[in-house]
Amino acid sequence: MHLILASTSPTRLQMLRAAGLAVEAVAPRVDETAIRDALVAEGAHPRDIADALAEMKARKVAEKRPEAVVLGCDQILALDRETFAKPETPQDARNQLLRLRGRSHKLLSAIVAYKKGEPVWRHVAEARLTMHAFSDAYLDDYLARNWESIRHSVGCYKIEEEGVRLFSAISGDHFTILGLPLLPLLAWAGTKGMIAR
Repeated sequence: MHLILASTSPTRLQMLRAAGLAVEAVAPRVDETAIRDALVAEGAHPRDIADALAEMKARKVAEKRPEAVVLGCDQILALDRETFAKPETPQDARNQLLRLRGRSHKLLSAIVAYKKGEPVWRHVAEARLTMHAFSDAYLDDYLARNWESIRHSVGCYKIEEEGVRLFSAISGDHFTILGLPLLPLLAWAGTKGMIAR
């Protein structure tokens, strides 16, 4: 199976390779911000936004590589119906973490597979995370230490790093939290004979 990840995410690529899959990463040329903003303006549900963005990425790469199985992925952070984007500045990250502090939010991780230019499988997984009421002083120190690492994270945290200290409870699949529902993907690939089981 020729597998392409329509993403530049090193975390997603590493997860797939660690699972023993031969995968190539190709950057999809998609204006995620414009698409997300349009969907938010239309009142789309966060789950549908994640799914739509994952599909757009897969389709864009699949148009040029129809011989491959192309995986598009996206992750949306939702606080009720409000969605968050990756922070542009440390102040953006601080504001976002203050909004999430002491509350529960969802991470919705979507994956869409394309083959021969058509969508053949999709899945959206959900995790629920609750932040404790950390102090302003800790928040400022956390951002100073971790900005370079978290600037590409929609939640302004990485639970595989110091970000785990922000949480009092986490419910959901670890891979979903990292941005790719890996177990459902492997199950689908196995049932289709694309990987050995």
